[in-house]
Amino acid sequence: MIAVASFPADRSFDNSLEIPDWLRVCLGQLSAPELVQTLSPEERGLIAKAFTFAYDLHSEQCRKSGEPYIVHPIEVAGLLRELGGDGAAIAAGFLHDIVEDTSITADDIEADFGAEIRGLVEGVTKLSKFQFSSKTEHQAENFRRMFLAMAKDIRVIVVKLADRLHNMRTLEHLAPEKQKRIARETLDIFAPLANRLGIGRIKWELEDLSFKYLKPKAFREIRDLIADKRADREARLEVVISTISERLEQLGIQSFEVSGRPKHLHGIYSKMQKQKKEFSEIYDIAAVRIIVEKQSECYSALSVVHDAFRPIPGRFKDYIGLPKPNRYQSLHTGVMGRQSQRPIEVQIRTYEMHEVAEYGIAAHWKYKESGGSTAQMSDDDAKFTWLRQLLDWQSDLKADAKEYMEGVKANLFDDDVFVFTPDSDVLALKHGATPIDFAYRIHTEVGNHCAGAKVNGRMVTLDTVLENGDIVEIVTQKNSHPSLDWLNFTVTHSAQTRIRNWFKKYHRDENIARGREMLEKELGKKGFEALLKSEPMQMVAERCNYHCVDDLLAGVGYGYITLNQVVNRLRVAVQSLQPKEEPRSDSTLADELTSRMKSTMQVQAGEAKSNAPICGIEGILHHIAGCCTPIPGEPIVGVVTRDRGISIHGQGCPNTSSIPIERMIPVSWNSNVATDSKRAQTYPVDVSIEAIDRVGVLNDILTRLKDYGINVHSARVRTDAGKPATIDLGIGVHDLDQLDRTFARIRKMGDVLHLRRVFHG
Repeated sequence: MIAVASFPADRSFDNSLEIPDWLRVCLGQLSAPELVQTLSPEERGLIAKAFTFAYDLHSEQCRKSGEPYIVHPIEVAGLLRELGGDGAAIAAGFLHDIVEDTSITADDIEADFGAEIRGLVEGVTKLSKFQFSSKTEHQAENFRRMFLAMAKDIRVIVVKLADRLHNMRTLEHLAPEKQKRIARETLDIFAPLANRLGIGRIKWELEDLSFKYLKPKAFREIRDLIADKRADREARLEVVISTISERLEQLGIQSFEVSGRPKHLHGIYSKMQKQKKEFSEIYDIAAVRIIVEKQSECYSALSVVHDAFRPIPGRFKDYIGLPKPNRYQSLHTGVMGRQSQRPIEVQIRTYEMHEVAEYGIAAHWKYKESGGSTAQMSDDDAKFTWLRQLLDWQSDLKADAKEYMEGVKANLFDDDVFVFTPDSDVLALKHGATPIDFAYRIHTEVGNHCAGAKVNGRMVTLDTVLENGDIVEIVTQKNSHPSLDWLNFTVTHSAQTRIRNWFKKYHRDENIARGREMLEKELGKKGFEALLKSEPMQMVAERCNYHCVDDLLAGVGYGYITLNQVVNRLRVAVQSLQPKEEPRSDSTLADELTSRMKSTMQVQAGEAKSNAPICGIEGILHHIAGCCTPIPGEPIVGVVTRDRGISIHGQGCPNTSSIPIERMIPVSWNSNVATDSKRAQTYPVDVSIEAIDRVGVLNDILTRLKDYGINVHSARVRTDAGKPATIDLGIGVHDLDQLDRTFARIRKMGDVLHLRRVFHG
């Protein structure tokens, strides 16, 4: 255990290291308590301890720039202090890279600094010590864990934002391709996160820094144009500021600030792209901000602005009466300047609102009343509903990495439309949202049973686009269920996901029944129900990665797993549970097939060292049966035919059940075939896909197959209004492993409802 007292106040550090004054106060090297007024003596001691701990561990490390690595933790901790972080958050800023970059473990952090700081450090730590199949998977898992940590302690993301901001400030020292990758992630994820938490100053800087590396030419052009127009802009703003200030004084408002500020570069660029305008056509590249003491004075100031300048219709927004989800509050209005006749944006807020707009969640840290100072997300805290929805969506959807990251991005961007429930609760939805989006925002079951909607007391169609201030009421019926048409007009990712999930779940019962029927036909009715409840069947389910037998039956019905695979694994399971010294005397399916398997194993043991794909029929005319089209990796059996040599069937093929045993010979796939030869030969497989009927779905599936090296030799699409599209494909694969991997990847596509292999027996 490291004690604070073990670090003397006069301890010396590398003279080349610039230690800020606020940190020197914590270290006892400078007497200036006013620099850390919000921190208690205990917090200052904790900060000193964390800094010295990090300094010692990072002492031999340098950044890409060549400067000592400890500079980065100092800058991160400094940003957290500016954001009003408590001692634990600032200490976590010093320690956030310790677990990743040194031999110190999370347990060591907890032993020296406690469970609270361990939780913060673990939530921020990157997952570089884990192995993933792709960068996208790595990124997705990183964000999954970070959001879970955020739900426990929102300070995790504030520490992470400070870490990312300083890394972006020093990004020039990295290779260009890495600069673009980090900048893209920052613009897609971290800037929207800062916005969601209301930390405007970090959001704007992250966006501008990302813009600098993603669009360097456009960044320089806009920066230079703003610099060229600076004198003219400041002259115009000065007239507006002086006019407003005089009128506020005449009105009797004593304490106020009126200032002008240029909009950040990425905001101007985004507006140019969205409105398809040149820079010269963007007039409101600067805004006037009015800050007053009281909320009532905001509306008084608004009347002053509208009296002094001509308001622009449709440009007034009251975010005080209707705050944004991140708790941002201000009055926004657009007016025309007197002399230039150019639009000017005016923002009016109180000092407290300004603090929240700049620092967001950091302006009002929430702590548990007991058990320390952990910032906790309470159940009724409206500003974190977006995080809870993101976690709910994550638990509902077992998405692949790409789909998960797309969902995260969709859930983080601005909400544009504010609507009311019948109880006057306010919900924020994406621009273009419909009653279906609203229904799923209320609850999944409300969406699943939506039968109609009323907007402002009048029945409307479910594809009606909602507008600000609408009062929305959902009409539900027990027997109602989602329609695939809803996917054509819903805009929220969570609603679309829940609609797709319903269709997958809706087909579950019928696929369990289908799988049960298929298996019963294969194994026989006698004792079938008892077999489903037996230990061998549960063993088969678990070995096929299913939790229970019903899930296994649904998998068979879906086509996720073949009937042959289940039957063969069941035989093995039955055999493993039979006492070897007391073989069963009764002739059961398991006994018969076990003997066949032994015969096949004998063939495999004596395989010839040849390049023939099938062992046991070397030099004999043979062909693959078209009824079951077995492929390498599946157990097979040979059947002697009259005029076509040996027909190769999959074990358990229904067409072999009536064939006399004397016409069947044991065969197996040759595992000694050279890899290059194996790759050169493909085997036909027919598959059937049920997918959401939309433009381009077939092309997306074919593109995936092409990416996986799968050749498609036939394709047919069948559609029916209001129902999923059925896509029948004939493909060629090398073996069962390639087919299983391909099926697993295709099933992860959001539009694919069912995928199964088709047999023609």
